[in-house]
Amino acid sequence: MSRYTGPKARINRRLGAMIYENSGAARASDRRPNPPGMQLARGRRSTYGQALAEKQKIKYYYGLGERQLRRLYDAARRQKGNTGSHLLELCERRLDNVVRRAGFALSRPQARQGIAHGHFLVNGKRVDIASYSVRPGDVVEVKNRKNLVEFYSGVRSQQEMPMADWLSVSGDSLAVTVTRLPGPDDISLPVEVGMVIELLSR
Repeated sequence: MSRYTGPKARINRRLGAMIYENSGAARASDRRPNPPGMQLARGRRSTYGQALAEKQKIKYYYGLGERQLRRLYDAARRQKGNTGSHLLELCERRLDNVVRRAGFALSRPQARQGIAHGHFLVNGKRVDIASYSVRPGDVVEVKNRKNLVEFYSGVRSQQEMPMADWLSVSGDSLAVTVTRLPGPDDISLPVEVGMVIELLSR
């Protein structure tokens, strides 16, 4: 999706989840936890409205456009097993999400910006595509330039979210190894993916 530049706390409040993790959005969401809009005008959501909200959670959280989400859904549908789990697994395997879950960025938009600027290598090769899908055994690392090493070391030191279990880092290295594919328990987004699959299958 094109980069969202509107009020991020409003999205968090509307969808009832911490979609945007930057400190400003978090503080604003804490101050006003209720959904935006006139209190009396908001009624109970229909089933379709609930499914649409769940789909928007995935799109905003992972920074996906409608076409990107549809392509991931088609890929997940072709795999054996639970389509919803496969869809979220494909989202988690995106390079921008791996950079975020590894602690190299404070948010996924920040991770996408770093990737677009060529700050990260995958298996020793520069990758500037945020949607790149990692595989077990891949090594994602910060390019060995003094200013980048200093910057991303500082970002890592600010992290509060623990690193994902399917990623491994040795010591204070700015390189992370994908040890396995993420499973249902590794998904960090609280979403009713079954409703999303039902909506996308129409």
